[in-house]
Amino acid sequence: MSANARRTAVRRSATRRTAALLLGAALVTLSATACNSTGGSSVSTEAKQTAAAPGNGTDAAKPAESKPADTAKAPAKVGDTIALKGNDPADTADVTLVKVVDTAEGADEFTHPADGKRFVAIQFRIKASGKKAYSDVPANSAKVLDAQGQAFGTTIADTKAGPSFQVPANIAPGESALGFVTFEVPKDAKLDKAQFGLDSGFAPQTGQWKLG
Repeated sequence: MSANARRTAVRRSATRRTAALLLGAALVTLSATACNSTGGSSVSTEAKQTAAAPGNGTDAAKPAESKPADTAKAPAKVGDTIALKGNDPADTADVTLVKVVDTAEGADEFTHPADGKRFVAIQFRIKASGKKAYSDVPANSAKVLDAQGQAFGTTIADTKAGPSFQVPANIAPGESALGFVTFEVPKDAKLDKAQFGLDSGFAPQTGQWKLG
């Protein structure tokens, strides 16, 4: 085969690979759109209320104090739990943003952020609250946003902050798992919010926590 023929074959092969990648991306987008088309999408900032511990003596008999109906609820923050829904009604989870470790160190001498970047490790607790087990990759489900609204996805890196989630994370109904996900963000980025959604972020509902 001549040199020109080889170059032509390489170009055709590259074109076919590019077309296949674009088709795959389009199919993923169409699948996600189909899943979300029935109920729309929303961002939940409301922390799940935990039941108060029972009182002693006369305290248990006191009625709960009523609060004004128009009182604005503070957005969820570090330590709060948000109840989230997946595309399947049986797929729900209570997700808690447990801890934020800013400027986290890589787990070993070979793990470093790129120049001008820093690692931020966020620990989540995921409880499978529905009838279905949670089976997903939490790193696909999380992102952080800075004060300007710029979003940053996760990176594949372990840090000294603590263990990452197993891949995939498989959690039986009623049980929970704890793990870190890692982000690589600009050194001067001022992170403002963290988000998490089921179904690798394609669920119709996204939980959002205020950082700091």
